[in-house]
Amino acid sequence: MATADERGNGIHIGDVRGAFAIGNYNTVTHNEGQAAPAGDPAQEELLRAVRVLRDDLSRMVESPQITALSGELTETEAEIADSGAAGPGRLARLRTALADAGAVVGLLASGTAVSQAVAALAGG
Repeated sequence: MATADERGNGIHIGDVRGAFAIGNYNTVTHNEGQAAPAGDPAQEELLRAVRVLRDDLSRMVESPQITALSGELTETEAEIADSGAAGPGRLARLRTALADAGAVVGLLASGTAVSQAVAALAGG
């Protein structure tokens, strides 16, 4: 609650969601959604490739390797969206899942794109 000014006027703000500003010369920036924070172009490329591969895998016949890879892709996408980057541990797990599903991944251009992006970020 605000106190009244000399004229008896006051401000009452009940419930606020998002961002707001009161007064002159204020600037408010409110970012919300699934977009990755602006940052490393290599991480952004990995995120794009992960999304395409996840979409391609949704049309494949399920196998334990495809299921495991889909899970790693989902976790990778979430990590990049949340923090702006996939960490070394995530990249290692993704690389392993890509290798385990190698027969299917090798047939998909999106699989090759993810593999190349992971190799670039993980150093080989």
